[in-house]
Amino acid sequence: MFPTWKLIFQKTRLKNLTLILFAMLFVVLMIAFFGDSCSVDHLIILNEILSYEQSLDPEQCENILEQIYSYNDMCTSEIEILDCG
Repeated sequence: MFPTWKLIFQKTRLKNLTLILFAMLFVVLMIAFFGDSCSVDHLIILNEILSYEQSLDPEQCENILEQIYSYNDMCTSEIEILDCG
C-alpha cells in the first residue's frame, strides 16, 4: 500500500476510535445521571422552592408540598417540609 493511503487509514481509525469512546462515555454518563431519578427530582424541587421564595404564592407552595411528600416517600434522603402558613 502507498504511504499516503496508510497515513489516511491510520488517521481515520484514530478518529473513529476517539468518536466511539466519547459516544460510549456519553451514554454511560446519561444512564448514571438519569438512572437515579431521585437526584433529578431533588434538583427540580430545590429549583421550585427557590422560585417560590421569590413569589410567595400559596398555591405554588401547596404544589411543592405535594412534590416533597412524594419525594420523601420514594427516596432515601428527605427534603424539609415547607411552612406555607
